[in-house]
Amino acid sequence: MRNGLEQRFGRYIGTYAGRHVERYLWTGCAIVALGLAVASQLGPHRVWGAVAGAGYMVAAFLTPPSRPRRAARAVAVAGAVVVPLVGLVAAGLGQLEVTVVERSGQLLRTTGSPYVPDPAAVADFNPYLPGMALFGVLPGDARWWVGGAFVAALAAAGLLRAWLLACPLVALPLAVGGIDLPVVGLMCLGVVLAGQGRPGRAGLVLGAAAALKWTAWPALPVVLALIAVRQGGWPALRYAAVALSIATAAVLPFALANPAGFYQNVVAFPLGLTDTTSPAASPLPGHLLATYVPGGTVIALALLTVSALLIALSLVARPPGTARVAGARLALGLGLAMALLPATRFGYLVYPLVLGALAHRPSHRRSTLTSSTTAVPFREKALT
Repeated sequence: MRNGLEQRFGRYIGTYAGRHVERYLWTGCAIVALGLAVASQLGPHRVWGAVAGAGYMVAAFLTPPSRPRRAARAVAVAGAVVVPLVGLVAAGLGQLEVTVVERSGQLLRTTGSPYVPDPAAVADFNPYLPGMALFGVLPGDARWWVGGAFVAALAAAGLLRAWLLACPLVALPLAVGGIDLPVVGLMCLGVVLAGQGRPGRAGLVLGAAAALKWTAWPALPVVLALIAVRQGGWPALRYAAVALSIATAAVLPFALANPAGFYQNVVAFPLGLTDTTSPAASPLPGHLLATYVPGGTVIALALLTVSALLIALSLVARPPGTARVAGARLALGLGLAMALLPATRFGYLVYPLVLGALAHRPSHRRSTLTSSTTAVPFREKALT
């Protein structure tokens, strides 16, 4: 009986402490959001910061030890995502990325290519792969489709959590128009499918992610190593054939049709190798090197190459055996990449955040991850 009382008391203390920690986390999110509302020069970010800051403060108030946390998390999601998203879409305000995606969809319909042949201004560049233009072909504001794809991918991967949606690094791009969300969502789903022993489906999902943006491509070799370890060579080859076929079919025709334009848009501009400066200029190491150190761009790219080679060697020396380990490896690799890119932004940290959440799922969910079975509105440049 004494042991039972001790166990119940321990659980109570853990719950009590956890709720206090969560209250502090929502308070911290409120400070971050309100700070962005004051400091940002971008209208959509200021709107999001003011609305989300209020939502986070209410969530913190609703998280005392005597009440369940579900209500507080629902308020946080509503205040940080739903309300600002609806308001910004209704007002026609959003990040420049939304305009780029919608214009690329219009170009794809009218010219057969999502790229401006000779980009000059920042708004002319489309640094995304051709698959991203599909979100601009669909009717309405592209944010509905981008956010919907992200949420659907997380739900299919068993990773849909209120705290993750309400996290500022996720909630802000959901509201103002971050296009990295469907990419990282599909990456998580592909890793989960590979961990479940479904190489064909993993190939389909990761091939689709790789057709959206270069940032999905590091997942291809990581998942290949995971499937090879868990299932052997033939399933790994089947996965690779499916993923590469989809990515190649989506990218290669546009690259061959206009190699110079494709290079300028998709390769040179994101790496900061064009005369036009990218608005992705958050003070992370790669950008600081490129800006303040002579030859810094070359140094940053060299460091980026070295980190990629080290991650590749780790796949050979210690290949991931579970989806959790694969998610952790991807989170580490992409975290290094986002820090070292010359043209980088804080918003890219959504990749290691979401993949890290996949890697640190609660142990009672482990079976899901490790089981083996056979007219354009006004937009503004983004800072995050």
